[in-house]
Amino acid sequence: MKTIKADICIIGAGSGGLSLAAGAAQLGRNVVLFEKGEMGGDCLNYGCVPSKALIAAASRAHAMRNATKFGVASVEPQIDYAAVMDHVHSVIAAIAPIDSQERFEGFGVTVIREHARFAGPRTVESDSASVTAKHIVIAAGSRPFTPPIKGAETTPYLTNETLFENRTAPSHLIIIGGGPIGVEMAQAHARLGAEVTIIEGLPSILGKDDPELVAVVRAQLEQDGVRIIEGAMVEEVSGEAGDIAVKAGGQTIKGSHLLLAVGRTPNVDGLNLEAAGVQYDRKGVKVDASLRTSNKRVYAMGDIAGGRQFTHVAGYHASVLVRKILFKTPAKNNEDQAPWVTYSDPELAHVGLTEAEARERGGDIKVVRWSAEENDRAQAERDTRGFIKVVTDKKGNVLGASVVGAGAGDLIQPWAFAISNGEKIRSFTNYIAPYPTRGELSKRAAGQWYTPTLFSKRTKALVSLLSVFD
Repeated sequence: MKTIKADICIIGAGSGGLSLAAGAAQLGRNVVLFEKGEMGGDCLNYGCVPSKALIAAASRAHAMRNATKFGVASVEPQIDYAAVMDHVHSVIAAIAPIDSQERFEGFGVTVIREHARFAGPRTVESDSASVTAKHIVIAAGSRPFTPPIKGAETTPYLTNETLFENRTAPSHLIIIGGGPIGVEMAQAHARLGAEVTIIEGLPSILGKDDPELVAVVRAQLEQDGVRIIEGAMVEEVSGEAGDIAVKAGGQTIKGSHLLLAVGRTPNVDGLNLEAAGVQYDRKGVKVDASLRTSNKRVYAMGDIAGGRQFTHVAGYHASVLVRKILFKTPAKNNEDQAPWVTYSDPELAHVGLTEAEARERGGDIKVVRWSAEENDRAQAERDTRGFIKVVTDKKGNVLGASVVGAGAGDLIQPWAFAISNGEKIRSFTNYIAPYPTRGELSKRAAGQWYTPTLFSKRTKALVSLLSVFD
């Protein structure tokens, strides 16, 4: 076993670990990076990238079926599911060099492709190396959660880690879980020709989002042929490959494939965190506001830190730790400002507080909306589904924003900027939005906030008084 001394030792080469490793190494620090699996972590290999590639293929199939409204003949696409998966993996391959071992070794990072575990408060070891570091960062991520469902041990099922290796088109895909992963994969497979059923134990799919916006997504899923069963706990699964049965809500649903999409669990197992004095629970490693663990020399970031499990949050955590560890400046994790997006069609995006959360906190709030039906670009594209909804306090401070519709993930970004920088809704009335774009939705919603005051009797009286100076 070789012995290495390092400035920073990172466990996990996902989004957060890679961002921190690249930044630290390029700033002259001696960095060791452990990764037992694929470089790039879940996002590149099993999550964000392959799922969006699959959604893109499904979108093309959907467009072919629905071209008539543009004066173009609609046709039923011929789906080659294996070729679709070839497309998915070619996208992964195109991005993989950015996250490759060779690239990071080019930055000066020592990359060790082995399982890592703590051997002491400041020591991490694998089968071939023992690393003692000034700072250690746990970025080991998370994995799909398998719920304690009767029969799950003997019934074949897919997760996001195995779904994209399946090259046989499901005739009927049963999805347990109506969160973002379940909804995205349900719609994609329905548009690729599969019968699809979502079973959600909670009263509604996409339970963390505003019900008003979720209703728009649900309507499209149903139009796409997705069967949605809500408020039904799964009692048992059984069957064999190609012949699956799921008992839920007093009925039995039969299908060809089963996908479990019921959340994720942190990869704390096998890290020997006890040897480092690092506290953790079922949610992940316990950290303070600066992402420091109970061991002052050890930090945790990304999914394993117990917060929001998004690639962009892990990248944000890396920036916090660069400031904290390398520049020795105060830096706190404020991931409540992070937006999230469900990449269904229409997309659903949110940042900050929902209307319900804002009302629970108390105080006067104001809610404004602007519909895509009143947006000229949406009309030109024959896609007027959705709207923007903004929640503020009485002074115009932006508390939260939600968008459902085409490109919602892009439209939410200026609202995330506003919340992160303390901007008021007035800022959205001051800029000039290019016409015709969906971005005008934000400006129109902001204008709506001022409409009652602008056209009030008081304002009319003021204008009338000023007219004497004409």
